[in-house]
Amino acid sequence: MHAPGRTRARRLWLPLLAAALAVAAVCAVAVLRPWGAPSEPVRPVAAAEGEAQAAASVPPAPLALEEGARVLVFGDSWVYGSAANVPALGFAYLLAGQLGVETIVDGVRGSGYLKPGLDGPSYGERIAALDPALAPDLILVEGSINDRKLYPAGYREAVTAAWDALASTYPDADIVILGPSPQVLPVQSATREIDAELSALAAARGWWYISPIAEDWITTANYLDVIDTGPVGRDHPSTAGHAYLADRVARAVERLEGQPAIVADAPHDGTPAIP
Repeated sequence: MHAPGRTRARRLWLPLLAAALAVAAVCAVAVLRPWGAPSEPVRPVAAAEGEAQAAASVPPAPLALEEGARVLVFGDSWVYGSAANVPALGFAYLLAGQLGVETIVDGVRGSGYLKPGLDGPSYGERIAALDPALAPDLILVEGSINDRKLYPAGYREAVTAAWDALASTYPDADIVILGPSPQVLPVQSATREIDAELSALAAARGWWYISPIAEDWITTANYLDVIDTGPVGRDHPSTAGHAYLADRVARAVERLEGQPAIVADAPHDGTPAIP
């Protein structure tokens, strides 16, 4: 015959053992179940960097573009005017009439922040060679899808160095970044990542950013009207496509001109902020 105290202790111990075994079984299933595995590798470092960039973002200053202002449009083959009947029908040239400004067009086919072009080097080297006497009032930096096969190694460093040099060369100019436009659909993943990274880097500097991808400038509904997929166009905007892009870029810039000054400590209760 067992002592009452020993029997009570055993009865209390058995349920605890069963509960522990149940917890262990659940943990094992959670680790081993294939349906719980992510479909793509998780990149916590990139996420942390993105959060840090967002926290460090600076509100852009109001954009003011006077009639007849000098606008430097800098970029790749889309700025060059590739696939238009003549390069002068490219969107960068057409912006002059759309905005009532003087455009200075600097486009090199195939170039990017990392990739040298067909008739010139990468963005950083090209920016270093720009004439400080140009003295533009606004700089519109476009692109670039040409970096998608080299991304992400060294990309952020190349962008940072190029933008530092641009701001140093033209300290009085407003700078607007025009992200890459999709040359094919669906939008390639590297192109989307480049768009997101450029947006975050621009925000950290307090520069305006225009995203043709986020704003759905080119979709399945208008793709063949905008992009020349033939052997000559090679997935560049057609003449009509360049006209369409000029209109979209002009409207985006005009929208930025209409944005009010953003006060960092503006109240969130609807009360007007005092600058």
